[in-house]
This record gives sequence, C-alpha cells and structure tokens, in this order.
Amino acid sequence: MTDLPLDQVRTLLAVVDEGTFDAAAAALHVTPSAVSQRVKALEQRTGRVLLLRTKPVRPTESGDIVVRFARQLARLERDTRAELGLSAEGEPARVSVAVNADSLATWFLPALTHVAPEPRLCFELHREDETRTAELLREGLVMAAVTSAPDAVTGCSVRRLGTMRYLAAATPGFVRRHLDGPLPDVLVHASVVTFDRRDDLQDAFVRRLRRGAGGASAVRHAVPTSEGFLDAVAAGLGWGMVPEIQADGLLRSGRLVPLAPDLPLDVPLYWQQWKLDSPALAALAEAVAGAAAGALG
Repeated sequence: MTDLPLDQVRTLLAVVDEGTFDAAAAALHVTPSAVSQRVKALEQRTGRVLLLRTKPVRPTESGDIVVRFARQLARLERDTRAELGLSAEGEPARVSVAVNADSLATWFLPALTHVAPEPRLCFELHREDETRTAELLREGLVMAAVTSAPDAVTGCSVRRLGTMRYLAAATPGFVRRHLDGPLPDVLVHASVVTFDRRDDLQDAFVRRLRRGAGGASAVRHAVPTSEGFLDAVAAGLGWGMVPEIQADGLLRSGRLVPLAPDLPLDVPLYWQQWKLDSPALAALAEAVAGAAAGALG
C-alpha cells in the first residue's frame, strides 16, 4: 500500500481549512510553492485529484477521505501528547460534535455536564438537521454526531440512542379558526410553521394523513431555532410538529393541543463517532448515551 507522508497530509488539511494555498502557506510557515508541491505529490502518490482549485478550494470525494484521515490523525496526536504530559499545562482537549436543533434544545446540553472531569474537554457544537449531521462526519468536520442515519459512516462506530417523538400541535384558538373539519382536508390549507426550507416533518405528517398525497400548506413560516419554532406554534402563527419532550408543559397546560395524538412521528436517533481510542470521545459517548436513555423513548 502506498504510504501517505504526514507532512503532505497535514498540508492538504491546511489548504482545505484555510481556503487557499497562500493562506495555508502562511499558517504552515512555508512558501506557497512548497504547499503546491506537497499537494501535487500527494495527488500523484494516491493517483487521484484531491482538491478542486476553486476559491475557496474544495476537496473532491477522494480528498474528503484524506482530510478525514488528517483530522483523525491530529486528534490522536493531541491525545497522545496529553497522555505523555507533553501538552501545555491545563490545555483542554477539543471535541467537535454535530447535533440537531431539537436535541440541542432538550436533552443534549445536560449530557455535557455529566462528562467525566478528566480529561478536560472543550466542546465545539455544530447545529445541523439530524438527516445531515452524518455529512459533517463524512467530511471530517466533526468527530461525532447525533444523527438519524443508522448506517455507520466509513471509519465510524454507531449506537442507537433512542427515539425523538413529534406531535402535530396548535393552539386551541388556531384549531377553532383554521381546522374546523376533517383534519386531512383542512390541514393542507392551514398555515404551518417549519424550521427551514428543508424541514420535511410537517409534510411527512400530512402525507401520512392523506395516504401519501400532497403535503402541508404553501403558507409557511420558517423559524430556524428550536425554541423559536415552539414559541411560534404557541403564539398561534401556525401548526407544527413539536418535540413531545420539549412541548410537554404547553400540552399539559392546554396552551397547545395535539391534532392527532394517536399519530405521532417517531425519529430514531443514533450516535456516530470516529473509531479512535480517544479518552475524550469515550467520555463524551458515555455521557451522551446515559442522557439519551433517560430522555428519549
């Protein structure tokens, strides 16, 4: 198997992170010519184009694989230095994680408070939809992710966390004004709250009601935060699919009413992380799994 020289691998990562060859050269304290030569040598060694020379540069599919390897290598190097006592005194390990907004707003942050105190960690959270958090893993941008993808990303392990349950809900006043009639018929015309343009939960619920036909109304209010989404539904702006654990108080008080309590949408969640013997990742994984077991179905 062809060796991957570490200086070339690190240089490729620097180019991707910095966006240009010149910026990578400045970060590495070498000349732009040296950066270009290292990247070209790595491409010749692998027999693949690894970078698209755009502005900023972008890795190809093969480049993504090498970049992910480079990030994992950097993680192992930091862990090894820490175990050998070579890190700066008190320097914490950094762990990057992709998390969907609803988990972030409900059960995930408390999990971080239960991470073992050693090794010391700094968390870098990336908010992304659970259907797309795995992409950040594939690109090597994060070390772990809460995702709805059950199939392990290459180089990652996967474990089931539980199920996030969503209920279609609205205020009693909204129901009186806009949902007077058979739900499958009236829901397609009632204004709806969505997280963003890619949010498909509301459409999926309507399709389920109508046996695969149609979707939610074209009158959509996009509110791109989990807390803001729930507030918008509770204000009567429209109906929406609310996380049961987040909306429990509003449902119990009657400020929100479930539109079809016997038809929840359950989204399974999984924890995926790099297959590394990393104390930092292991500590985080145990805390996340414990919190999920207590919060999710």
